[in-house]
Amino acid sequence: MAVPPVTTFDLSIPELVLGEAMVDGAPGYLVRVCTARPGSVATNSSLEVTVRHGLEAAGDADTVIVTGTGARDDIDPRILMMLRRSAVAGKRIASICTGAFVLAQAGLLDGRRATTYWAKSDEFAGRYPEVELRPDVLYVEDGNIVTSAGLSAGIDLCLHLVRTDYGAVTANAVARLMVAAPVRPGGQAQFIKTPLPPETGTSLTDTRSWALDRLHEPLTRAALANHARTSIRTLTRKFHAETGLSPLQWLLHQRINRAQELLETTDLPMDRVACLSGLATTDSLRKHLSRSTGLTPSAYRAAFTQHPDRPRGGVPGA
Repeated sequence: MAVPPVTTFDLSIPELVLGEAMVDGAPGYLVRVCTARPGSVATNSSLEVTVRHGLEAAGDADTVIVTGTGARDDIDPRILMMLRRSAVAGKRIASICTGAFVLAQAGLLDGRRATTYWAKSDEFAGRYPEVELRPDVLYVEDGNIVTSAGLSAGIDLCLHLVRTDYGAVTANAVARLMVAAPVRPGGQAQFIKTPLPPETGTSLTDTRSWALDRLHEPLTRAALANHARTSIRTLTRKFHAETGLSPLQWLLHQRINRAQELLETTDLPMDRVACLSGLATTDSLRKHLSRSTGLTPSAYRAAFTQHPDRPRGGVPGA
């Protein structure tokens, strides 16, 4: 949804990301951009944007996404009313960047966890003290409301939606098509330092690639540091600088992602999935997958299996 003055980059994200999601050879989503007054919509840049659809286009949508905007107290009341109706109807509602201001103005974030662009977090907290603001993360999901940080974090949010609806394989395929990082955990740091060339003259890219080929092994910080030819302390510092995560947090996220892919694409027993993903035991697999997705391994496989003779999970439409 375009709320003028729109942030043009944010406005393009849902269609670019969700539009790449293919499920069984067909589009996984039908994306429509809408606004309160169709036609030319003001932006925060020199570009001109034309939006053809009015708010009625959101009437039958499963998901409503409000993208970045400079609007604050001058938000069209029709937009706020439509968002409230969508929330009452149980639809999934998301915001990218400063779109969170619109959700908060509609009263949808009261008492909920939410995030927005870090540079606007002080303003947001001052305006909406009743919202549990998380200014340091990429995105936050609280019930049927999902909010993201600014700009590229909107890509992370949309990839998260794809993964929630259609599984890790589809989401990772979209990420590869976009030359984007695979789905990153919402709790990852919003602001990641751009590292200067480290002491060795290289980043940890090669070490992370090496680790991805060995997720089934009992990798430790010492093993990662040995491959990177650095100390554990320096390894930890560089991991935080380059990924926003500690080495062990990064490894756990990659192992959960590998387990999801194995559950979706193979009939391997749970103990083999746990072993090949590096989660070691079925109890560990169950604990970490349930914490990450809310589903047990068996339920996840039933919902997101890629085998053609089984029904697919997912929620079509956006």
